[in-house]
Amino acid sequence: MAMPERWDPAGFKGRIDAVLADFVAEEAGRLLAVDEALRPVADQLRASVGHGKRLRAAFCYWGWRTAGQPDSDAMARAQYPAFFRDAARLEGEAVELHVYATKAVPGLLQSDEYARAVFTMWRPLLAQDVIEERVAARLARQGVFSGMPQPTISFVIEESVLRRPLGGRAVMRGQLEHVLLAGQLRHVEIQVVPTELEEHAGLEGPFTLIETRDGRRIAYVEGYKDSRLHTERQAVRELEEQYGILRAQALTPRASLAFVEELLGEQ
Repeated sequence: MAMPERWDPAGFKGRIDAVLADFVAEEAGRLLAVDEALRPVADQLRASVGHGKRLRAAFCYWGWRTAGQPDSDAMARAQYPAFFRDAARLEGEAVELHVYATKAVPGLLQSDEYARAVFTMWRPLLAQDVIEERVAARLARQGVFSGMPQPTISFVIEESVLRRPLGGRAVMRGQLEHVLLAGQLRHVEIQVVPTELEEHAGLEGPFTLIETRDGRRIAYVEGYKDSRLHTERQAVRELEEQYGILRAQALTPRASLAFVEELLGEQ
């Protein structure tokens, strides 16, 4: 019998940190070789990488895939809570992805600081190494934005989500900037549902609609310890109907980005 696959998160992150340290040292050296006046830029490069925390997700995930490895069960078990593993796998196969968010900024749009704040607030409390694994996995999922061919992606987000300063004002400011950057992508549309709306088609809660490359249409519905995937056509069709009405009720994509800019000015 074949031995079950094992993945060592701590060892893997250690190797990633070493690669990142070499990368930053080399790039900073190139900047300083051009002109010593570029030292502040080199220092900013080191600070922005943050010893691998900001870039580790991309190195872990895409390095794994570039090496010809699939998304392993061991990696999924280490990085994703049980209720989300199947949804994460399908998300990576999507040609269309539509997300309705009512509680927090969708994971695909989260900055690293915001994601860390979300997992730090998780109850029961998560161990620090688990928090870092979950943050890395969440950021790695954002590789879907650069997938080829590019999937069609949309988000409908409640205004209250964007006003709730999870992690503090500085973290929320960075998060709003992150949303604005994603909203500039041609294949991404972000819409905000105003709190003052008098009619609302999504009162039953958040969900995600997925269409895969092979034409499957699936819905992922979030709930406390009972999140699940729906593949039956009737259930998926009902959520598709809700999402269509929500998009009609929300601000347009252009007006939504303008609204996010206004919120950013308030931070």
